[in-house]
Amino acid sequence: MVEGFLLGVIGTASLAAALFFLKFWKQTHDRLFLAFATFFAIEAINRVVLLRVEHSNEGSPWIYLFRLLGLLVLLAAILEKNYKRSA
Repeated sequence: MVEGFLLGVIGTASLAAALFFLKFWKQTHDRLFLAFATFFAIEAINRVVLLRVEHSNEGSPWIYLFRLLGLLVLLAAILEKNYKRSA
């Protein structure tokens, strides 16, 4: 029961962070804010799916694939922002 509660809290906090970064992306149109919003939205969906699956397993490869997808989006935005300045 506590595990479900904590997954819900983490999912809600991730969704709040996604909305926070989405607000800044709308103001500045900086892709880095959009990447952070995407990462936190993927993390929120990941936590909600873990919450809804009957026999959830934190060590499942699918969980890590979704997290990897979010981190790759974030890494691509960081690299794009850094290399765009130096070019």
